[in-house]
Formats: sequence, C-alpha cells, structure tokens
Amino acid sequence: MLKTKITQRFGIRHPIVGGAMMWISRAEYVAAMSEAGGLGIMASANYKSKDAFDEAIVRMKALTRKPYGVNINLFPAMTQIDNNDYIDVMADHGLKIVETSGHHAPEELVGRFKDLGMTWIHKCVGARYAKKVEDMGADVVTVVGYENGGATGRLDIGTMVLVPVVVDAVKVPVIGGGGISDGRGLAAVLALGAEAVIMGTRLLITQEAPIHDNIKKALLGASELDTMLVMRSLNATHRVLANEAAKKCVELEEAKAEFMTLYEVIKGENAKQMYDEGDVDKGILACGQGIGLAHDIPTLKELFDRMAAEAEERLGRFIK
Repeated sequence: MLKTKITQRFGIRHPIVGGAMMWISRAEYVAAMSEAGGLGIMASANYKSKDAFDEAIVRMKALTRKPYGVNINLFPAMTQIDNNDYIDVMADHGLKIVETSGHHAPEELVGRFKDLGMTWIHKCVGARYAKKVEDMGADVVTVVGYENGGATGRLDIGTMVLVPVVVDAVKVPVIGGGGISDGRGLAAVLALGAEAVIMGTRLLITQEAPIHDNIKKALLGASELDTMLVMRSLNATHRVLANEAAKKCVELEEAKAEFMTLYEVIKGENAKQMYDEGDVDKGILACGQGIGLAHDIPTLKELFDRMAAEAEERLGRFIK
C-alpha cells in the first residue's frame, strides 16, 4: 500500500484525488470515488442554490462514510451564489475538507476555514502562488501541469517541472497532476515529491462517470494528439477535446468575435447537453493529453487499485 502524507492526513487508501469537474462531480460520482479509496471532491458550482447544495451533502452522507471534500470555485461565472452559503452548509454538516481554485486566493474566506477547523487545499498555477497561500494558512497545495484538461493556468509549465519546483518551494504537502492516467504517472508524480496525484480526464472513462456512452467512446478513441487550447484570448486558456465546438471557438477567437458570440459556443449549458445526450460536438469538453493512455472503461475501484499496484511495482523495481 502506498502511504503518503496525504493518505495519512485524510485517511484514504490511495494517494489519488478526483478533480472537481463541472456537471460531473456531483454527489453520486464523488461518493463513488471515495468508496473506491481515493478522495472525491464535489464541485459546489454544480449547485445553484444553498438548498440544492444542502440536499447534495445529505445524499453524500447516505452514500459514503469515507472522506471527501468540496471545491469552492473562485473563477468568474455568469451565475454564482455567495460562497459563504456553501461554507454555511459545510459547517452545518461538519465537513472538514475544502478545496479552493480560481484566479486569486480566497483571502476573505480563509478566516472561516480556520475557525471551522477545516483542512484547506488550494489549487494554484505555480511556486510563487503556492508560497503565498502557504503563508496565508493553506494546509495543502495542488498544482497541475500544462498537459492537463480544463484550465491550464497562465504559466504553461509541464508537470515534470512544475511539481518538483513547487515541492521545493513550500513545506506543506503538494498534490500534483496533469496528464496522469495510469500507475506509471502516479509513480512519477510521487517520485517528483508530491504526496498524491489529482486526476480528471481519466476518470471520465469509468463505468460510474455520469456522462453519455457516446462521450466515453469518443474519449476512448482519442489520442494524445486530439486536444487543443481554447479561450486563450479571454485569458482563460483551457485544454479540450478537438471537437467541432472547440474548432469553432478558435475560429471565432481568431476573427476577434464579440464575447457573447463566443459565449454561445463555450457556455456550460452546451457541455451539459453534450454529457446528457451524447452529441460529442455540442460543447467544449475539457480533456488532457493523458487521454492517449486510457484504453478501457473500468470501475473507479478497478482503476484506483490497478494504478496503486502498478505504481508500487514501478517504484520498487529499482530497489534491491
């Protein structure tokens, strides 16, 4: 068994954290991640009211007694409730693991995290930002390299360099990711000094993933060459599957289209419809380069167990 500061701190079996994904990381799926031995992270932004979020936490508590966390989204959004409402619900249910992510550190929320005895994980883009949030009181920092799916940050640094640079810069445990799809990637991230890996893209191709089978089949057939970068003109670069929506987005960006014209292509409602109905070209689909390493559709438990076993074998093969 792989024992790290993260597995010990959170009481999880495997040093694997599920990335919070819009429309995906809801109660049932997050609970399945935690039941599989990882740390599931619920995306609070999936819930547009305090009551809806409260109902989701009630479902979570019925589905698992294993540890899980909640992501508080600090990125701009067309519709967003006060993050203090999410924290109120977390406090009411005694939840103790909170993750934040966004363009800026949540200075106005840190005091609440500390008063409530929460373990605060902050996802950031590089060493400078990791040091800042460590000084603010972050207990764990997460970084993902340029290979990752979704928001790529502003620095364009690959995982092999980003993770050890951040590990060297801070004293708190680091969770690292970006392009990780199997046990070899897990072993590599641990060897770079991280205490756990964070994954997103690979988890979409699992039996429990709440997306249409057409989407899973499309991802299964994709290679490491089938991603592209979009929304760089908006200072919100995302790596996504190279589908028709992504190509249209880049075409509009190059034509310097007005934001609302671009928004009609990239809006979240399109992605939700794509996940629900199976039209692969309907919306923007966050996808990392590690998609080229995904070759089957296992259960989350099968995937996590297999990754951990492979990582142990890879890390141990050079020790005599």
